[in-house]
Amino acid sequence: MHPDPFLVIVEDDAAFARALRKSFERRGYCVSVCDGAEALDTMLTTISPSNAVVDLKLAGGSGLECVKILHRRDPSTKIVVLTGFASISTAVEAIKLGACHYLAKPSTVDDIEAAFTRCEGDSSVALSQRQSSIKTLEWERIHETLAEVNFNISEAARRLGMHRRTLARKLAKQRVG
Repeated sequence: MHPDPFLVIVEDDAAFARALRKSFERRGYCVSVCDGAEALDTMLTTISPSNAVVDLKLAGGSGLECVKILHRRDPSTKIVVLTGFASISTAVEAIKLGACHYLAKPSTVDDIEAAFTRCEGDSSVALSQRQSSIKTLEWERIHETLAEVNFNISEAARRLGMHRRTLARKLAKQRVG
């Protein structure tokens, strides 16, 4: 095992992946980058990371599949899911599949590194007194459907009973990060 913490970044945006890689390398991590589940599966035959950062929405499919692969290979790997499309349903699924944390973009390298150390739940977190709004409920349903169809906008629009362009506009308006 390498003396420095070993990190895998699963990100299909090359510029963002490069920036993350450089930031983590400056902090003493040994970093490998891949762009999806297939490349990750191949990479894990030769390395065993202690930490992983996985983008939720990848060009080749869902980052949830990558979380599943990482956790199956080594359940002790600390996996943080990073997304610009945050929703309760995908957060729940990410945790069920083995992620230790789920962060919405924009998040800093400090946020990600802190998430690696906060893998245990915190039962003292205050409960919100605010009820979900109609917009929040709609947003959750859209993302739940998107996750079900591996982020295929046309299929999600069909299942939601709306035009594909309408769904695309809603996603463009609401995108975080």
